[in-house]
Amino acid sequence: MNKTMRKSFLAVVSIAAVATIASCGEQETTTSKYLNVSINTGVESLDTQVATDGTSFEVMANYIEGLYRVDGDGNAVLGMAKSVDKSTDGKTYTFTIRDDAYWYTSDGKQYAPVTAQDFVFGWQRGDSPELQSEYQFMFTDVALVKNAADVYAGTKALSELGITATDDKTLKVEIDSPVSFFEKLMYFPTFYPVNQKFFESVGGTDGYGTSPEKSLSNGPFMLESYAPSAVSFSLKKNSGYYDASKVAIDEVNYKVYQEDSTAYLAYKNGDLDIAPISGELVDSNKSSSEFHSVEAGYLWYISLNLQDTAHPEIANEDFRKAINLAIDRQAICDTLLKDGSVAAEYAVPEQLATGPDGKDYRETASTYDYTEGGTKTAKDYMDAAKKTLGKSTFSLALECDNEASSVAEMIQAQIQSTFPEITITLNPKVKKQRVADMQNGDFEICLTRWGPDYADPMTYLGMWKTGNSNNYGLWSNAKYDQLIDDCTDGAYATDTTARWAHLKEAEDIVMDEAVIIPVYQKGDSYLISDSTTGIEFHSVALNRVFRNVTKK
Repeated sequence: MNKTMRKSFLAVVSIAAVATIASCGEQETTTSKYLNVSINTGVESLDTQVATDGTSFEVMANYIEGLYRVDGDGNAVLGMAKSVDKSTDGKTYTFTIRDDAYWYTSDGKQYAPVTAQDFVFGWQRGDSPELQSEYQFMFTDVALVKNAADVYAGTKALSELGITATDDKTLKVEIDSPVSFFEKLMYFPTFYPVNQKFFESVGGTDGYGTSPEKSLSNGPFMLESYAPSAVSFSLKKNSGYYDASKVAIDEVNYKVYQEDSTAYLAYKNGDLDIAPISGELVDSNKSSSEFHSVEAGYLWYISLNLQDTAHPEIANEDFRKAINLAIDRQAICDTLLKDGSVAAEYAVPEQLATGPDGKDYRETASTYDYTEGGTKTAKDYMDAAKKTLGKSTFSLALECDNEASSVAEMIQAQIQSTFPEITITLNPKVKKQRVADMQNGDFEICLTRWGPDYADPMTYLGMWKTGNSNNYGLWSNAKYDQLIDDCTDGAYATDTTARWAHLKEAEDIVMDEAVIIPVYQKGDSYLISDSTTGIEFHSVALNRVFRNVTKK
């Protein structure tokens, strides 16, 4: 596979709109500056320990801040923590919480200081067996928080989790083994603080984050309007934020546009300052000064339910490899998406993480030949599968999100063109239903995606370990599991060179057994109005950050 250096997954671009609007009264300035942005799916949850989707993470990160925040270059910088002391063995972090950090209600009133106990409560809640958070694995398998597994299993009390408030402003975190990217994890929403008194006053999990009145802000913005399933909502500047003097935007207005073409029309009408575009819209706008392309971290791939007894062909490795070779990824990127997406012939994306050798992971990882020039063709694999299975025709349902239906249609056409004996039925759904079906094992094959939660290959490779909540295909391989364990907190955990090599070995197993069928690595193309600065795009954890946006 020919390789070229891709653009950085993070780009800081300039946007602008010319607008001066009367003050809302609560703002410090005499005019208000609004940023109007689009999203293609609604927020699923604004509960920091419940949310699982990128849209929700983006919105929460603009009004809630953790121990660290992410800067314009993608680095973790101190947020609610004003200082940190790390033990020499890398297993204990002692944070001092800022004296000028406060919680604010949606009407701008100061509610309470941010304390170390807020982090203790948030983390204990995220690891509690009662909540059953989908991101609980971040405590046990990623951050390696002391006693997290036993607490989640119910064999140890919440108070034994490795996070302690030694006083109001001092937080001690204990982990089982050094984690090289630990500080970058701290700007991920699962690790955000929660004020227990407020949480309980709004009805706990059932109420928290469901409206502005049931939300608190300690970040640059606060929730101004929002309701579950809302197609539009807004954030307003938090004038009490410790760094409020650097926040120049008074309001961020979100609106859901499921189709890029609809968002494009809104942009052209002046209703949006930034709009995603794809396909023919890229061709017609890429020469404009308002056009910007950002390579993103999302990997789109087909997940296959290996435990679907009604379709034993899915569990057949030759059948999966035949399907794999039938997909023309380059054609999908070049003729359909046209948004900077690149054909994915891997399980770990490009420009995700840098190894101990200073090189991008993909630069020294294996390449996989997904062309007919390989040692076996798609037909060779299909013939072998038919012989083993004792059948010659197949019918499969391909699930997908509504937003990905055009890609699914092209995959359907490619597979059926290569193999007339296979019938692919498309089953597009709203994302929430598609995710629920996958979690329940109620699918055959599904076009899905994963965005990286942290800058390490394990954010992908950890998904296919036996028992992982995101291992929807229910694949299991003992050698693979051991490699993942060894690279997490075992034999290779502290040997960075050996760990990197064995992560690549783990990826080879996933690819060699066609555990997933990768399709493309997402690129994002936007039209952004010309005269303002500071929208930050990130490939890891948080899609967009508006803290440093200014409008002239």
